[in-house]
Amino acid sequence: MTSARFDMSNVRRLERHLARSIPRIRRDARAVTMRGAVNIKNNWRANARQTAGKHGKLYPRSIGFDIAPYGPDLTMATIGPDKGGPQGALGNLLEYGSVNNPPHNDGGRALATEMPAFLAQMELLAARGLAWW
Repeated sequence: MTSARFDMSNVRRLERHLARSIPRIRRDARAVTMRGAVNIKNNWRANARQTAGKHGKLYPRSIGFDIAPYGPDLTMATIGPDKGGPQGALGNLLEYGSVNNPPHNDGGRALATEMPAFLAQMELLAARGLAWW
């Protein structure tokens, strides 16, 4: 019986590449998430300025975001009105509507606008992280 010999040099090379890439990808993914959150917040505010009407003049300024890490590989952005801010409590009513008011979907439209660019940036990060030749 003969034993097979394998050249492990490329496996070790990939291992070194991934070890170098992962911290950079984590940092870059957080930056992409931050940029996406800022864009969604700004678009939501712009949408709200057009739809809030005269009774919700302060509502757009209540829209903000928080970024929080959830472990080493997950960063989450929470975007929306601050209920403690001026007219922030109107967020649910304006976004989703009520019996007497139609929904504005300002945040939903802002998210739909940003999503293709966000996904493209995340795909680019993944491709860069895996490209090792």
